Amino acid sequence: MSDRLVKIAIVAAALCSGEAYCEDAQVPRPFKPTVKGDPVEMYPVACTGHETVKGEALSLLPDGHKFKLVWSDEFNGNSLDASKWSYRTNFWGRRAHWFALPEDGCVEVKDGLVRLKVKKLPNGQFVSPQLQTGEIMWDVPPMDNPTGFWWLGRREKPKFVHAFGYYECRFRLQRMPGWWSAFWMQTETQGCCLDTARAGIEHDIMESFAPGDVSRHVFHYDGYGPNYAKFSIPGNITKEWQGSLNLSTDEFHTVGLLWEPDGYTVFVDGRRHGEKTGHAQGKPVSHVPEFILVSTECMWYRQNRMTGKGVPELEAAAAAGDDFVVDFVRVYDIEK
Repeated sequence: MSDRLVKIAIVAAALCSGEAYCEDAQVPRPFKPTVKGDPVEMYPVACTGHETVKGEALSLLPDGHKFKLVWSDEFNGNSLDASKWSYRTNFWGRRAHWFALPEDGCVEVKDGLVRLKVKKLPNGQFVSPQLQTGEIMWDVPPMDNPTGFWWLGRREKPKFVHAFGYYECRFRLQRMPGWWSAFWMQTETQGCCLDTARAGIEHDIMESFAPGDVSRHVFHYDGYGPNYAKFSIPGNITKEWQGSLNLSTDEFHTVGLLWEPDGYTVFVDGRRHGEKTGHAQGKPVSHVPEFILVSTECMWYRQNRMTGKGVPELEAAAAAGDDFVVDFVRVYDIEK
C-alpha cells in the first residue's frame, strides 16, 4: 500500500469520533469519516441484472456481451468451502503474523454470506483473513532447514485459476478504520520475466482503505522490485472527477472486472467506472490464468504497530465485531 493511502487511512481514523448505531451488525460504530470520492451515480449505467444463480442476488453483467458462468461461491454452507479457498498465511518462506489462520475464527459463513473479521489474539496481535484460490511465489511456506539447491517449500496446486472473462463480487464494506478490504487477482508467475503478458498482472478490482472509500482500480506488473510498474482505472482524473468512489458502508455493492485480450473495464454497481484501458493506451494485459483473492488486512504492520499497543483503531474495530461481508464471487466466460 502506498504511503499516501496509509496517510489517508490514518487521517480518516483521526476524524472518527462519536458513535452511530448500526442495525445490521447490532453494534455501535464510529461516524463514517468524510471521503472525497465520486458518487457512483455520476458514472454511466452499463450493466443489466441477470439471475445466473437461481434464487440468489442478480449479477450485473456488462451490456453488449454474452456470458457463461464457469465458477462461483454463494457462501451458502456453514463453513468456508475448502475445495475453493485457502488462507494466505506466509510471506517469502516466513509465517506472516498479520494474516489470520483458520483457527483464529476470523471467517464466518452464515446465512449465505461470508464475514471477514479483525480480531485481537491473546498475545496482543491483531489479525484478519486473506482468502485465495491459488498462490503466488511469496506464499511458499517456512522450512525447518532452508538450505541446499532448492530451499523453497512445497507448492500447492491452485484451486481455481482463469484467464479472460468477467469477475464479479457483491460485498458490504468494513465500517471502521484501522484495516482494509479488497477483491483482487494475482498470477502464480507474476514478475517471473519482463514479458508482462506471459508473467501476469495484479488486478486490484476493489480496494477500500478507509470506511466508504473505494480507490481507483490499480494494475501492478513486472514484479514488485526495481522493474515494478502500474496503471490505474480511471486513468484521466479531473478536478470534477476524483477517480475514487464514495460508497455507503450500510449497503451491498457489486464490482466487476471485464478482462479481454486487449484491455480491462471495471464496473461498480452496474456503472462503467472509467474507460476500457489496455493496448490502445499503451498498457499491458495479462494473458495467463490468475487466481482470486477476497482479503482484509490490518494497517501499520510494516511500522510494527501490530502488537496491541498504541493501535486504538484496531482495538475499536475488533471490540465492535466490525466485518467485511461478501455475498458472492462469480466468474464468467465471454461467449461473444
